[in-house]
Amino acid sequence: MGKEREAPREVVRAACAKHGDDAVIDWCVAFLTGEISGEDAYGADLPKLVAITGNPKPGGWSAPVDPVNYYWIRVWAARVFLYVWRDDVVDALRVAARDPAWRVREHVARLTAQRELGQLVDALLPDLQHELPRVRATAARAVGAAGEAEHAEALQDLLEDPDLTVRVAAENALARLEKRLDRTFERRA
Repeated sequence: MGKEREAPREVVRAACAKHGDDAVIDWCVAFLTGEISGEDAYGADLPKLVAITGNPKPGGWSAPVDPVNYYWIRVWAARVFLYVWRDDVVDALRVAARDPAWRVREHVARLTAQRELGQLVDALLPDLQHELPRVRATAARAVGAAGEAEHAEALQDLLEDPDLTVRVAAENALARLEKRLDRTFERRA
């Protein structure tokens, strides 16, 4: 039987304990923004990737890694910010909010909700129309947690989404937005 994987939170804590919060954050910003390319992440910068994933073979792929999988590096880097933070990370998240990989944008939405990063909400609005329900729901939660009154209409549009999970996320997001802003938004019939 193989070794059980550590939880991401524990991996990040171990990386920060060994290398320092700032170093880990700097690596993740570089991964997320493309300053460290996918090729370099699996080359010269592999120790950094190993540190943030807790896996000596991140992704479990054999070398050479197919470039189609490089987006996972940005996913793993974004996930780190759920556990360690510095305010200048927002600039990297602005870049990541436009990432072509939905999993990266989904993590930006999670971070936006967790840290109430209102400055990222507008960049996430396109994901309210994403083909995958989980992406729409995550974006809705982010809008509810960090949006403003002008974002309510986008959430109202999701109240009739074909997916129940999205409808529930939109209703909860509207309720959270109302509570945060101390106002009521009309529900469309």
